[in-house]
Amino acid sequence: MAKWTPKHEAPEPLEGPVVGTIIGGTIVWFALFLVQLPFYGWFDEHGHTWWLWTCLAGGALGFIGIWYVRRRDAAIKRASAPEAAGADHSPAD
Repeated sequence: MAKWTPKHEAPEPLEGPVVGTIIGGTIVWFALFLVQLPFYGWFDEHGHTWWLWTCLAGGALGFIGIWYVRRRDAAIKRASAPEAAGADHSPAD
């Protein structure tokens, strides 16, 4: 059996409002947790308490994601700052 190799190059990664997307997702996970919390008894009776803990874990991991993407965004801006500064100081004719 031969190993599969791609026939074309991978597309460029999508860049967008990454920090806002992660913050929005984290808010949604915590909102889902808070909405389900009053029904803990029902979830416990039916063996579905994992639904609550999944939402809580999603929110907690979202905080790690926010920390990560904010640091990543700052590092990208720092790395591009010297390039932009060098482009601004072109020699005079």
